[in-house]
Amino acid sequence: MFRADELNDGAFVIAEVGQNHQGNLEKALEYIKIYAAAGADAVKFQTRNNRYLFSDESYAAPYASENAFAETYGAHREALELDVEVLPIIKQACLDSKTAFMSTPFDEPSLELLVDLDVDILKIASFDLGNLPLINRMAKTGKPVVISVGGGKIDQIRSSVATLLEGGGEVAVLHCVSEYPCEYNRLGLDNIKTLIEEFPDCVIGSSDHFNGTLSGPVAYLQGARVFEKHVTLNRAWRGTDHSFALEAEGFRKFVRDIRRVRHMLPPKPVDELGTEAVFKKLGKSLVAYHDIAAGETITIDSLSGRIFPDQIIPVRESNRVIGQVAARAIAKGEAIRYDDFG
Repeated sequence: MFRADELNDGAFVIAEVGQNHQGNLEKALEYIKIYAAAGADAVKFQTRNNRYLFSDESYAAPYASENAFAETYGAHREALELDVEVLPIIKQACLDSKTAFMSTPFDEPSLELLVDLDVDILKIASFDLGNLPLINRMAKTGKPVVISVGGGKIDQIRSSVATLLEGGGEVAVLHCVSEYPCEYNRLGLDNIKTLIEEFPDCVIGSSDHFNGTLSGPVAYLQGARVFEKHVTLNRAWRGTDHSFALEAEGFRKFVRDIRRVRHMLPPKPVDELGTEAVFKKLGKSLVAYHDIAAGETITIDSLSGRIFPDQIIPVRESNRVIGQVAARAIAKGEAIRYDDFG
């Protein structure tokens, strides 16, 4: 899935919905339809068993944030969660849209649930970098796994990746800065090169929380080939992840520009240089700047340029003419041809 010969035009791009569906199935289905059409290779969700994940104290804690969907943190998290019963519908919608169904399990029950659903790709969030027990259980599934390394030190990243590789599945390691949003001067995209050197058996990518699109093409130039970007249907919606996420048109451009990068790099074939339409129409041809006598050596001061209906000797080839000896008399303003000298 992440191998170079399998990448869609050189890149694999993930639309990270997370819980921006706000627990609503219809919104979740709309995300899949819109972002698959905008170029996503995978649409990613998050899956939590909140009763397992949070202690009783954390679950019952009052939650007074401006982004709260309930009065306690547990109820708030439950309000943002898709019902387990609708996950097969989500998976089928991804299949119908020809995009991979991907999710981040935040706990073991959620992992088991996703494996039973035959999820296409598993994601390890930066929160679980170094969580070797959970990572080991993910590795044993044999599923392709993407891991973000935000907030991680190199020893934590190494142990996590080594554990994943022991499972034998495909692994993509994403550079990430765990700041929401992440300012452009905090992106640290040079780290992608470090990850490429450290983990030659993995595909390296970028997961960013920058609220623009330039990060994608720059990351590609650094060597990233898997890209994760938060998406939303409305940046003004209540919630922590909407304000820096991309709406559909922004994501479309993000994908478009990433996929264009590799086609921008190869130089034009040499035999096409100078044959462009603009030169055929307006390109100057060499003419005599003054009368040139037969037997006279053509110098840099002997030449000028004029536009003719058909180009003769382009002025850019004056280096091939200077120093030649005229085989005939050439009048001032007359076009010079290669057969005018021996």
